[in-house]
Amino acid sequence: MQAYKIYIGGEFCPTNTKLKVFNPFDYSIVAETYLAGKDELEKAIEKAQKVKPILRDLPSYKKYTILMQIANQLEEKRSELALILAREAGKPFKYALGEISRAIQVFTVAAEESKRLPKEYLSIDWTTAGEKKEGLVKYFPVGLIAGIAPFNFPLNLAAHKIAPAIASGNAIIIKPARSTPLSVLELAKIIHQTELPKGAFSVLPMDREAGNQLVTDERINMLSFTGSPKVGWKMKANAGKKKIALELGGNAGVIVSEQADLDLAVKKCLVGGFAYSGQVCIHVQRIMVHEKVFETFVDKFISGTQMLTFGAPDNETTDISVMIDEDNARRVEDWVNEAVSEGAKILLGGKRDGSFFEPTIITNTKQEMKVCALEIFGPVVAIEKFSDFSQAIDMINDSEYGLQAGVFTNSIIEMNHSFNELEVGGVIINDVPTFRVDHMPYGGIKNSGFGREGVKYTIQEMMEPRLLVKNTDY
Repeated sequence: MQAYKIYIGGEFCPTNTKLKVFNPFDYSIVAETYLAGKDELEKAIEKAQKVKPILRDLPSYKKYTILMQIANQLEEKRSELALILAREAGKPFKYALGEISRAIQVFTVAAEESKRLPKEYLSIDWTTAGEKKEGLVKYFPVGLIAGIAPFNFPLNLAAHKIAPAIASGNAIIIKPARSTPLSVLELAKIIHQTELPKGAFSVLPMDREAGNQLVTDERINMLSFTGSPKVGWKMKANAGKKKIALELGGNAGVIVSEQADLDLAVKKCLVGGFAYSGQVCIHVQRIMVHEKVFETFVDKFISGTQMLTFGAPDNETTDISVMIDEDNARRVEDWVNEAVSEGAKILLGGKRDGSFFEPTIITNTKQEMKVCALEIFGPVVAIEKFSDFSQAIDMINDSEYGLQAGVFTNSIIEMNHSFNELEVGGVIINDVPTFRVDHMPYGGIKNSGFGREGVKYTIQEMMEPRLLVKNTDY
């Protein structure tokens, strides 16, 4: 069994508390690492404080070189890292490979963005008082960032915090999920070999007390959290004066218009609905289909779902595997059973075996049912019909969430109407809301979060503007 030390500001260290990491598929032990407590967190904070001025003044070419070294090493170790990720997270190998590729892209984009950090020249002489004066707005790193990453994309969602922090000259402490710390600790081995100043980066799986300190400690200047709304909004309330970025998920909807290419819509929705057992913030949870093509779409969608291959996550042919644990599979089962008791109809699936929950298609749902109203974070898709495009827009908007939405249509009018009226952070045309490339602005409104990710946009969140006004004649 491999043992991983945690990474404290440039040092790999054990602690007094061991943490076993299990494969969700067969409950075998993948590896063993350690939990950090307040002492380890204190050490990480102190080391980060010492390198703040060094990071602030680190030239762009050095940041570029560091970030590209990370990207290149991730590329060299892509298959090895994907296998670790598949085993710790229960993620099918094909999707684990995709996650590593996305992390490579994040560090590559961050390297490019490190060469063009935001700044602005201002003409001050718009009024008499501003004559012979000019202004420069320069952005400075906020200081020390705490990043909290979830289990579902343990490497890439950590990368979305780490890479922009390096590019913007900030130190960062990452708290990975206890169930999936290994891929980020592997990343720490890569970063350790670069010239990033020691102290700038730490990876600390934590106990609850230390985790709470990330939120409340005034020496931490920003908190970037990806996870549940309940936890995220509580953190924001307790975070004091620090900057906050929250990505809190949703119950993403899709509209399939009468004008749509149904084969394309089915193909995309199969991946959006069931990849990684639906444990994706922008998982396709609700599909609204025009009544004239409803039956055809449902038949094609059921047929496609039946072709998905179940198996071990490290098998290259596996399409769908277990969920992260049995508790979550039981929760999904309870929500589906509750919906059925209230009148919903199961078209396919609906059964659980341990941590595996079958890909499930339901209809005849009501908006107030948990399977529609909340984030199910499981392999369940609700399909309903609509008669008018504006009705479909209203059905998507009837939600406490607003992360992304997908619209399948060949009508420019419907595309423009969707973009203007859907209450979400992103509208994806002729693709599913699960679509994301890592340089685009990503985030939502309502209960889906606060702020935006996407490398350039995260860099902006991690910096503060400062104005210089100077005379031009002396």
